[in-house]
Amino acid sequence: MPNKKLIMVVLLTIIIIIGSIAFEGVVYADHGREVTPNENGSIPFVEPDQNPHECWTADGEPCPIDHGDTAWMLTASALVLFMTPGVAFFYGGLARSKNVVSTIGMCFIVIGIISVQWVLYGYSLAFGPPTEGVHNFVGDFSYALLNGVSHEAPLRVGDSWMSIPHQTFMIFQAMFAIITPALIVGGLVDRMKFSAFVIFIVLWATFVYDPVAHWVWGGGFLMDMGALDYAGGTVVHITSGWSALAGALILGRRIGYGKIPMESHNIPMVVLGAAILWFGWFGFNAGSGLAADGRDTSAFVVTNTATAMASLAWVFMSWAHTGKPSIVGAASGAVAGLVAITPASGFVGVMGAIIIGLAAGIICYAAVVFKNRRRWDDALDVWGIHGDGRYSRCNINWSTCKRAYWRRCWRMGGQLHADSNKLFRCWG
Repeated sequence: MPNKKLIMVVLLTIIIIIGSIAFEGVVYADHGREVTPNENGSIPFVEPDQNPHECWTADGEPCPIDHGDTAWMLTASALVLFMTPGVAFFYGGLARSKNVVSTIGMCFIVIGIISVQWVLYGYSLAFGPPTEGVHNFVGDFSYALLNGVSHEAPLRVGDSWMSIPHQTFMIFQAMFAIITPALIVGGLVDRMKFSAFVIFIVLWATFVYDPVAHWVWGGGFLMDMGALDYAGGTVVHITSGWSALAGALILGRRIGYGKIPMESHNIPMVVLGAAILWFGWFGFNAGSGLAADGRDTSAFVVTNTATAMASLAWVFMSWAHTGKPSIVGAASGAVAGLVAITPASGFVGVMGAIIIGLAAGIICYAAVVFKNRRRWDDALDVWGIHGDGRYSRCNINWSTCKRAYWRRCWRMGGQLHADSNKLFRCWG
C-alpha cells in the first residue's frame, strides 16, 4: 500500500510538470505587454496578467504606485503572518503537555494549506471581480492561479485606484485567510485526527471563509448594505469563534473532562504567544487602511489602547472572582481586547477604544464563566476568547472558597480534593 501511494504521488507530480509546460503562458505570465487599450486606458482582460479592473496606461504600462504604502503593506503582511505562530504558542501553552506538539503542528500546517488554497482559487472566490446574481454571495474563478493579478498595477476600489500593486493586496489578505482557521484549533484540541483536520481546513476555508470575506470586503451583499468591518471582526473572529464552539459541541467533550486535571501546562508560552499576537496585530489593524497615512496611525493607537484596557479589565474581574490575579487572565484579556477593537479600529478614537477594551475584558470573562458552567468543552476558550484555567489558588477565606468550589465540583458530578498548596481539583 505505501508503494502504491508513492507511485500515485510521483504520477501526480509528473502530470503537474507536464501541465505547467503545456500552459506556459499561465505559469510564466508577462507583465505590462503592449496591446490595444480600451477608451478609458485600461487593458482588456484577455491575457493571464492583464485585468480591466487594474490601472494600466494607454501605453500598456502599469499606473504608478506609492512605494511608501507598498513597503508598509508588505511589512504589515509579514506582521500578520507572524501572528499565526503566536496563536500556536498561545494555544500550545494553554493545552495539556501531551497535546502541545499536535496543537502547534495543527496551527503551523494551516499556513501551508491556506497559502496554497488562496493562490489556487481562494482569493478568486473572496475577491473575484464584482458582478451581479450569485456573485453577491461568492466570487468566481477569474483570479484562479492569480490569473490577472498583477504585481505592478494597482486595483480599482470603487471609483478610485489603490496605491499598491494588486498582488500586494492579495498577499495581505492571504495572511488573514491563514490566521482565521488557525484560531479554530483551540476548540478542537485532543479530539480530531490530523488527516481529518487537514480536510476540514480546506473545506472550511472554501465554504465559510472565502464566501464571508466576499460578503463583507469583496463586493458581496453585506458590503452593498453598508456593513462596516475595518479589519475582520465578522470575517475573522465571528467565523472562527462560532466555528470552534460548533466543532466542540459536535465532537463532544474530551475523555476525562471534568474528572481529571486539564490545566495549562506552560504559562510562559501563553504569555509569549499573547505578546506575539499583540505585536503582530498592529499589522492586522493598522495595515487594513492599505496606506501609510493618518488613519492607519489612529488604528495603531486605538489597537494598543483597547488591548491594554481589556487586559486590565480581565485581570480585575478574575481577581474579584477567584481572589487572585492571573497572568493567564492578563494574556487572555489582551487577546480579547485585540479582537474587540479590530472591526472598529479605523472608525473610533481613543475614548472609544477604552470603552471597547473595558467591555471586552468584562464580557469575554463572563462568557468564559458561562461556557464552563454549561460544560461546553471549548478546550482553549476560543468562543469565550481564551479564558483562565479551570482551577485557581485560593488565598482568601479558606472555608468560603472551599464551599464555592465544592458546589461547582458537585454539579459536575465529581468530588473536590485540594493539595497542600490549596490547589483545587475536581475528580470524578
